[in-house]
Amino acid sequence: MTRLILLNKPFDVLSQFTDKGTAGSPRPTLSDFVKVPGVYPAGRLDRDSEGLLLLTDNGKLQSRIADPRNKMPKTYWVQVEGIPDDAALNTLRNGVQLKDGMTRPAICVRMDEPAKLWERDPPVRFRKTVPDCWIALTITEGKNRQVRRMTAAVGHPTLRLIRAQIGEWSVHGLAPGEWREAKPKKF
Repeated sequence: MTRLILLNKPFDVLSQFTDKGTAGSPRPTLSDFVKVPGVYPAGRLDRDSEGLLLLTDNGKLQSRIADPRNKMPKTYWVQVEGIPDDAALNTLRNGVQLKDGMTRPAICVRMDEPAKLWERDPPVRFRKTVPDCWIALTITEGKNRQVRRMTAAVGHPTLRLIRAQIGEWSVHGLAPGEWREAKPKKF
């Protein structure tokens, strides 16, 4: 029986079960939240990003979720600096030229701050003179730090990044650090 775990990864947590990068105090990892043997992340979510991370014990499912060739949509709630105009949003929709190539077209819309959004620790720095805005951005690839690089390329650096959905699975109902099991559809 395939296991699939939906975790709301908190900010400043590594998307791995061990911290091999520091000799001093270890950084928080998935092992601080998920005590299920034999499951591994299907993809990655940067340490400074939050939200949905899928874990499974099935290699085929892991590949289906994480491999960009499968084009599984991933939706992010992105708090950006400034208020993107229609031209900036259209650039995100049509694809952005990054140093490592053009991104695939994305779905991008302005949105209100997500309802029942948890507080981030530490909070995003607030500046009275610089407005911010939320957008929902859905991509079907996973270049390194892609969403952050896309928003920066259109002049609106990312302040907070939350992955809300991967394919059919959503972070709804999970507080940071909480997880639940889900049944994967046939793959």
